[in-house]
Amino acid sequence: MNKFKKSAVTAVVAGAVALGGVVATATAASAVGSSKCTVNITNATYKTTTTVKLRTGPSTGYTALGSLSTGTKFYGTCKYDPSYGIGVSNEVWTYGKVTSGANTGKWGWVYSSYLKRA
Repeated sequence: MNKFKKSAVTAVVAGAVALGGVVATATAASAVGSSKCTVNITNATYKTTTTVKLRTGPSTGYTALGSLSTGTKFYGTCKYDPSYGIGVSNEVWTYGKVTSGANTGKWGWVYSSYLKRA
């Protein structure tokens, strides 16, 4: 950021704070871990059916932690289904731990349509 832009941003922020306002900043979606789970699952060992992103939360709006190649093993512990208890959903995500490949040991979310039971 050049010196002029930095000074202008600083002045706007200082003015907003001096007038009792707040300054909102845009950030990437924060990691949610298992807090978004709606359905617990047990003994759920999967393999990815295609290359898929491991994410910090259950949507493409969350940060990708890495890519899981086809056949990567994934141990699921719970799922996020926004329509749980009220109908069928196409937006189901699985939370768990990567157990093979380059991202072994990482925890995150995978879109459930790209997982099959191992």
